[in-house]
Amino acid sequence: MAQEGIRRLLVIAGAPAWSETQASTLRDSLPGDWLWVGGKSGWPQHIHPRALTTLLGREFRHAVFDAREGFDVAAFAALGGTLTAGSWLVLLTPPFALWPQQPDADSLRWSDTAEPIPTPVFVAHFCRTLQSDPQTVVWQQTSPFSLPDFSPRPEWHTATGAPEHEQAQILAQLQHMPPGVAVVTAPRGRGKSALAGMHIARASGPVTVTAPARAATDVLAQYAGERFSFIAPDALLQQITAQGAHSGWLVVDEAAAIPGPLLQALVSAFPRVLLTTTVQGYEGTGQGFLLKFCAGFPQLRHYTLSTPLRWAQGCPLEQVINAQLLFDDEPVVEPPTGDITMQPLPAQAWQESPAIPAAIYRLLASAHYRTSPLDLRRMMDAPGQHFWQACRAQTAVAALWLVEEGGLSADLSQAVWAGFRRPRGNLVAQSLAAHGGSPLAATLRGRRISRIAVHPFCQRTGIGTTLIAHARAQTTDCDYLSVSFGYTPELWRFWQRCGFSLVRLGSHREASSGCFTAMAIIPLTAAGEALLAREQTRLARDLPWLADWREETLSLPVVQSTTLSEEDWLELAGFAFAHRPLSAAFGALCRLLAHTDLPLSALRGKVSDGESEQALCQRLSLSGRKALLARQRQECEQALLHLDADRALNLKTQVQKLQFF
Repeated sequence: MAQEGIRRLLVIAGAPAWSETQASTLRDSLPGDWLWVGGKSGWPQHIHPRALTTLLGREFRHAVFDAREGFDVAAFAALGGTLTAGSWLVLLTPPFALWPQQPDADSLRWSDTAEPIPTPVFVAHFCRTLQSDPQTVVWQQTSPFSLPDFSPRPEWHTATGAPEHEQAQILAQLQHMPPGVAVVTAPRGRGKSALAGMHIARASGPVTVTAPARAATDVLAQYAGERFSFIAPDALLQQITAQGAHSGWLVVDEAAAIPGPLLQALVSAFPRVLLTTTVQGYEGTGQGFLLKFCAGFPQLRHYTLSTPLRWAQGCPLEQVINAQLLFDDEPVVEPPTGDITMQPLPAQAWQESPAIPAAIYRLLASAHYRTSPLDLRRMMDAPGQHFWQACRAQTAVAALWLVEEGGLSADLSQAVWAGFRRPRGNLVAQSLAAHGGSPLAATLRGRRISRIAVHPFCQRTGIGTTLIAHARAQTTDCDYLSVSFGYTPELWRFWQRCGFSLVRLGSHREASSGCFTAMAIIPLTAAGEALLAREQTRLARDLPWLADWREETLSLPVVQSTTLSEEDWLELAGFAFAHRPLSAAFGALCRLLAHTDLPLSALRGKVSDGESEQALCQRLSLSGRKALLARQRQECEQALLHLDADRALNLKTQVQKLQFF
C-alpha cells in the first residue's frame, strides 16, 4: 500500500470486546502511530471525535475509529484526511444485523430528540456503499476473515518537497498579485497547506498566518520555515482592533472553518490575502464557501488543486469516504430545459431511489457552505423532516427542506416562556415563546424552512418562490410555516415575496452569519393568524427602542402607545421573577423606566444609556455579568412593586409556579 501510495478502510463488525481485540492485534503487528478516535481508551494515542478537528493538517500512520456506540461521521472523514500512504483506517461498528436497531449516541447532536435514536437509513446506506466497493475490507465476527486479492497498482512516487506543476503555476501568480484576495480550494491531500507554506517562504514583506487551530498548521509551518508567524483568529482580531490595518500578506488555512464575520474582519485588514479551504467535507463545502463568503470580494482570484500529493490518484480510502458521505462534488452544468414539476420526496426514497435524495442533498450543500455530514445524517434519520423538489426532466433544480416544530404542552410552553426550560429543537417555536409575547406560542404547530436551494443556472427565475408556494398549499397539519434567517434587506425582500411576515427581530449579530437574526411566519390557521397579529403588534411597539432596526422598512402595523399594557406587565414579571432574557423585555423595560422616577441605575445604564456590561459592572462594583443581571432583575421588581404592589405580587406568584409543572 505504501509503495502504491494508497490507504484502505477495514471495517470490523462484531461484539465490542471481540472487535477491540482484533484492533489491538493489528496494532501490535503493524508499526505505526495507531491513533484511537473514540470514547475512553487505554491506547497510548487517543482523542475524542469532537476534538479531532484540532489535528487537521497533521499526519498519522494507521488509526482506529470507534463507532460502536455512536458514529460521528464528520470526525471519521477528518481522520481519513490525516492518514499517510500505507495506512489502514480501522472502523469498529456493531454487528451489521444489530446496527440498524441500535441507538446512535451521536444522534443527540442532530436529531433534536431527548434520547439517542436508531439510524437505520444511514446504516443501510453505509452498508450498501460497502457492498459496492471492492477496495474496502469487511471483517464480520460471524464470518471467517478473508483478504481480497487486490490487483497491483503502479508504483507511486512521493512528493519531493519542490512545487508540483499545479502549485508552481499558482505560486507564480501569487508572487505578482496586486492587492486583493486569492482563494485556493481543493479536496484534502492536494497540497493546499504546502502551497501556502511555499508562498510564505517566498513572499516579500511580512506574512501573518492564522487558522482555526495552530496544531492544524504543521505542514504549512514545515514549508514556511523560519518565516512562519502564527496568531489565533481571535487574538488577531484584537490586534487589528487596537492597531488598525496591517501590511503584507494574511494567509488563512482552512478558512471555511472560521466564522464568516470574524473572517471578514480579518480579511478586510490586509492588502493581500490568501485563503485555503477544503472543497468537500467536515469544515463546510468549498463550492458554497465561494458562493456565499467569497462572492463579495471584487476581482477574486480563485485557484484549484486537483492532483493528490499525499497519496495516489484513486486512493481507496478517499473514494469510499467520498461515496459514504456524498463528498463527490459534481461539476455545475446547465440543467435540461422543459417544464418544471413540483413534488415531495417520498418517505422511502433513500431505500428505494437513493440517487434522488442524494441529488437534493448535493444541491442543498452547494448553496450552504456550512453544510456538514451532520446534515446528511439529519436528512436520513431525524424525525419530522420534509423535503420538496422542483425538477426538469427528472433533474432537481430546486430543493426545500422543512422541519416540524411546536406542539409542546401548555405547561412546557409556559416554562419555555419563563426561561425555566429549553427542550431540544423547535428553533422558531421556542423562540416565539422565549422571546415573544405569548407564553403559549410553542403549543402551536409549525413547519420551519431549514434550507432552500436553487440551481445556479435557474436562480432569479421565481422557482424558489413557486416551490415554497406549492409546499404551503400542500401543508394541512400545522398552524404556520416559518423561517429564521440572517437579516439582509435583499434576503428579507425574498421572504416577503414568498408571503412571510416578521414576528421576531434579534438583538445581536450571530457568530455564524454576522447578521441579526430575523424570524417570519406565514399563518395557515386562525390560531396562526392570531399569533402573527400579536407578535407584529409587539414588534411595532418595541421598534422605537430597537436602535439597530430603526432605519429598516419592516411593514409593521402603526402603533403609537407608550403606556404599560397588560402584556408589558406580564413581560416585566417574567424578567423580574423568572429567567426571561433582558433582550426579550427590552421594549417593556424602556416603557417601565418612562413611568418611574426611581434611580434603577443598573437598568437605566443598560437600557437608556447603552453602557457596556463591563463599564456597568465597574461603575456599580459588581463581579460580572451574572451579578449585573441579578441587580437588573431586582431593580425591575422594585419598580413593579412601586407602581402596583398587589399586581406585582400576584404576577410573581403566577410566574414562579411555571417552574414546577
